[in-house]
Amino acid sequence: MKLFKKILFIGLAVIALGSVGFFSFAYNVEYSTGFRAGKITKFTRKGYIFKTYEGALDVGGINSNKGMVSSTWDFSVDASQKGAIEAIEKAMLDGSHVKLSYEEKFFQFFWRGDTKYFITKVESHEVK
Repeated sequence: MKLFKKILFIGLAVIALGSVGFFSFAYNVEYSTGFRAGKITKFTRKGYIFKTYEGALDVGGINSNKGMVSSTWDFSVDASQKGAIEAIEKAMLDGSHVKLSYEEKFFQFFWRGDTKYFITKVESHEVK
């Protein structure tokens, strides 16, 4: 009986440590990084309990046999990125084009945002 309890305890400890390690990895490590450029078409703060910042970027049209089709890219902004939030709001009001640098996470967690793409830097560009 003692051996069974010891094996059960070790098994549960391994499962718990493995779960914590996997969660930490999935939550903090980025899958990819990059940037997208275009015009902000939507930016909202939403949620009942967990308030998240969500937006959409119009990255331009795609020609098809039916004419121009608009292509949008959805993104999230961590609430701690105050500078990025302000820059996105300003660019949306100005109607200026932006370059959004982002990190793609492995998984989307509902309390963090609606997407796996988190903005890390915003650069405004004048259209010529």
